[in-house]
Amino acid sequence: MIGRLLHIGARAIGLLGLAAYERLRRTPPDRSCLPRRARISLERLGPTFVELGQTLSLRRDLLSERWLDELGRLQDNVEPFPGAEAQQAVEEAFGQSTEQLFATFETKPLAAASIAQVHRARLHNGRAVIVKIRRPAIRARIDRDMRALVATTRLLIIIAPRLERLQPLRLVDEIWANLRKETDFRQEARNIRRFNEAFRDWPSLFIPNVIDDLQTETVLVQEMSGGTGIADPSVDGPRLAEVLVDAYLNQFFVIGLFHGDPHPGNLFVTPDGRLCFHDFGLTGYLDNRTRRALAFFLQAFVSGDPLWMLDSAIDLGLLHQVDDRSAFIRGIDEILADYASLPLKDWSLAEAVLRVAHLGPDDKVMLPQNLVVLMRTLFLIESALRTLDPDLKILDTLLARGRDVMKRLLSDETGNGGRARLKAEAALAAHDLPGVLAAFLRRLQSDGFHPAIIVRHEGLETIEAHLDRTGNRLALALVTLGLYIAASLLMLHSAGPRVLGNVPLLALLGYLLALGLSFRLVGAVGRSGRL
Repeated sequence: MIGRLLHIGARAIGLLGLAAYERLRRTPPDRSCLPRRARISLERLGPTFVELGQTLSLRRDLLSERWLDELGRLQDNVEPFPGAEAQQAVEEAFGQSTEQLFATFETKPLAAASIAQVHRARLHNGRAVIVKIRRPAIRARIDRDMRALVATTRLLIIIAPRLERLQPLRLVDEIWANLRKETDFRQEARNIRRFNEAFRDWPSLFIPNVIDDLQTETVLVQEMSGGTGIADPSVDGPRLAEVLVDAYLNQFFVIGLFHGDPHPGNLFVTPDGRLCFHDFGLTGYLDNRTRRALAFFLQAFVSGDPLWMLDSAIDLGLLHQVDDRSAFIRGIDEILADYASLPLKDWSLAEAVLRVAHLGPDDKVMLPQNLVVLMRTLFLIESALRTLDPDLKILDTLLARGRDVMKRLLSDETGNGGRARLKAEAALAAHDLPGVLAAFLRRLQSDGFHPAIIVRHEGLETIEAHLDRTGNRLALALVTLGLYIAASLLMLHSAGPRVLGNVPLLALLGYLLALGLSFRLVGAVGRSGRL
């Protein structure tokens, strides 16, 4: 552990030194060596840090495009572990030999990554499957490395206190928790089953299901599928683009759970023309409030309504509640003006979400994990849609195909921004009104039809803080006065032992303590600027 800590610490301090050197030299961001050196360091630190870098590549809210591009190049260039170990892991997971479980099991892996590797196999009924096997001891290694990273991060905060504004410890804890989830294949199996159930009746979509009773924390068996990449010119791009839009509208606004990694390696077209999703290790969740806020943000963006966009961004969690709204409205107006000069096919909801998030304060308050995954997913969806159909008007298509899915949230018209918002907000209020009235009547019954009147006070926290400080100062002043009086009485009666010739020791201690409290009281009043 100590050796690993020193290794990680040396790499981190080296990167911090390079950052300080470039800052002194005023190196332009586009010529900085820091992103590339950081990627190389992560690769050399091993699988845990490769995964950490790949997780950081999601953080468009924290990192610049140059950093994201560099971290996006991180590859799981790791040697596969031996086939014998893979067989042993499978047998330990299920308590049966591979011969009992499978008709055939290929010991040579199909693919290897930092957390797991995949093997081809065939069940006794002839069904082709893939077997995803977690690397032996990878969970223990992740925990060891992340503990060392936490210690290193604390050291770096001491060396460079300005780092604390980026909340690095919170970020490390979040990444650690996500890595632990990613190494538990039972969660991935639950995600696959949920998606498979949600899209069971979709003839244009295919999700390879988990094999019953063949999934544990360390091993996952899934039916095998393959096909053509979405960039292949032989696929029917425009039709598949509509399928992808429909699939994500359903994920965002109906089931609230979405595939968070729709890059080209995870999207295929089956031989019979269906769109196929792979790898459900990264998923995002949207609660009911967030789904509504996302729908309203989309409608406000297309309607060109900056006030509605600001309210929706706050509800979505992109921005915190603000007192001075004018600066944010001006920023959103600039974003809308930029898009107004572009053809509709070049509009990007993903970029608009990111730009609005960057209107926040300079200390870059971290976004919640679900919004981080959402922003990454939006960028990847738009990239996939432009691959399938370069002329697709993405926002227009989202609204046109999303009206049935979001009929309670979105207006049927996109022309008049204020009227569209009023209709959407009114529809939402009408939808929620019965529940609100029922809850109100229930409270009336429980109160014997004597409703309580709730009065809200603004600024009480500040008043309470002033009162607390005033009370503390009064108490301190009374204690100080008492010490002066007690010390004077002791001096008058010459009580106790004497020091410095003929000065009573107890009286001298009383005066010194009272004098110290006096300085403290005067200092507190001086700092407040008020007598």
